Amino acid sequence: MGNRAAGAATLKRLRHSRGLSLAGVARALSQIADALHQPRLPAVASVQRSVARWESASPTLPDERYQLLLAHLYARTPAGQITVGAGSDLAELLGALLDLGESESRVASLRTALIRTATDTGGMLALLSTLVQADLSVALADPSRATEETSAGLAAVVADVNAQVGSVPMVRLQLLLAPVIDACRRLQAGPLPGPVAGNVRAVAVAACSLAGRLAFENRDDGASQALYAEATAQAEQLGNTWLRASVNMSHALVTFYSSPDLADARRLVDQAVNAAGSGDSAQVRARAHALQAEVAARAGWERQAQAALGLAWYDIEGRCADDPSGSTFSAGHLRGFEGVCELYIGDPSVAHDRFAASAAALTAPREQVQRAIVRTDQALARIRMGDPRSAAELLHECVIAAVATGGRVPAIRLRRARVELRPWRREDFVADLDDHLMDVLGA
Repeated sequence: MGNRAAGAATLKRLRHSRGLSLAGVARALSQIADALHQPRLPAVASVQRSVARWESASPTLPDERYQLLLAHLYARTPAGQITVGAGSDLAELLGALLDLGESESRVASLRTALIRTATDTGGMLALLSTLVQADLSVALADPSRATEETSAGLAAVVADVNAQVGSVPMVRLQLLLAPVIDACRRLQAGPLPGPVAGNVRAVAVAACSLAGRLAFENRDDGASQALYAEATAQAEQLGNTWLRASVNMSHALVTFYSSPDLADARRLVDQAVNAAGSGDSAQVRARAHALQAEVAARAGWERQAQAALGLAWYDIEGRCADDPSGSTFSAGHLRGFEGVCELYIGDPSVAHDRFAASAAALTAPREQVQRAIVRTDQALARIRMGDPRSAAELLHECVIAAVATGGRVPAIRLRRARVELRPWRREDFVADLDDHLMDVLGA
């Protein structure tokens, strides 16, 4: 009950901070509903009673429709600028909804909806608090006045964009990230204070690496390679080995799908393994060894693949809760790599079970791109097990997942799985899959 009271108090405080009466909020919500082309709200007096109930001594939770309208109301400053970052009125609203009993997943989806809006109007600044915006403006005019809050604010934007992969279209995320990279370049062109210089360089590494991945997803391979080269150079100057390994791994993955030569990806993976070996992130080491195992398996090198998998499991089992990388690489991810190795150098039925276990573990929004890849590989295992009809059924789900996440790799894996269905191309179940692929992917 205490939490619900806190939620009601926050809603009242937000309303008062805007100088709005109960009727004023009701009118604002009605105007927003009209602007969003939603069905008209009831009369203002009726909406006003709802607003009062949300702030009462026994408060009720606004329904999903009103939650969205409230989010749009408080995502804009009184001056009309969109701001959704830490310390914003939207952040306060979302906390109040949690206090009133709304689920974390629903609150996260609300924030995602407003981030989509921010890419249309507010850009990167929408993800920064008002104080950090002011701090950044001062620092860009004179880098010697940059503070740790400046770099922390930029780092928070990169983390925010990264968290939205799979939920917000990749091209929109690229638009949000581009100003961060530009800000880092401008700051580094000036005399940054000593402690801040390293922080800004770390932000540049993370931003350029993520931007390289997003450019790849948006089919701009030239820009992707240039951004990875910049991230690698920055990481080398920083001297952080696990961070350099992370860049190498991300670069290796996009190279694997954009270069016809497996050796290019293998070279980057080997660099990642070497860098991670001298770093203090067990999760980065685990992921590097897992990638090394996949590349070896695809080349048909069974002994090397199994050895790398063993090292990956050793690293995963030895990881600690406060891993410095903040990586989410887990046993669930590793099961997927095991499946790929079994697919190429082992038993497809074992691969199928590994993929099923991996997909079941990958439930977070940020993991949906990886889950789509794993499920597509699971369908490929069914083909190799001699069950093409069941594989096609699973691929229908994978088509939907590929579209929902906007991931380029799931789409590539889908096409490769379809190629393996050629012996059954005259069957109705393959024709149905082709129709589905044409409808949503144009392929």
